[in-house]
Amino acid sequence: EVQLQASGGGLVQAGGSLRLSCAASGFTFDDYAIGWFRQAPGKEREGVSCISGSVRRTYYADSVKGRFTISSDNAKNTFYLQMNNLKPNDTAVYYCAVDPAPPCSSPVEYWGQGTLVTVSS
Repeated sequence: EVQLQASGGGLVQAGGSLRLSCAASGFTFDDYAIGWFRQAPGKEREGVSCISGSVRRTYYADSVKGRFTISSDNAKNTFYLQMNNLKPNDTAVYYCAVDPAPPCSSPVEYWGQGTLVTVSS
């Protein structure tokens, strides 16, 4: 059974940084794509950043390129989203995901619970 536990959200001022973590179990990282999605109030859930399952190619939404970095630590069964230079419009509930549709979209096979990121101006 795949289980995902996201953490690391919080309140931060614009320009600040946060690192989200997703502790995972029940699957082999290299066999599946993994990633992060977010849903802002009143908006649809969107793919933020993903790593593909085989060649481990990374994808970033245009809105976060140059500011966010996705990574994984297979030994710890954990993947991360380092978010720098945060902006108010990054405010959203962030979800970790396993086996999203390429390059980083729905449908997603497995979702973690969300973690709220709030960026104040």
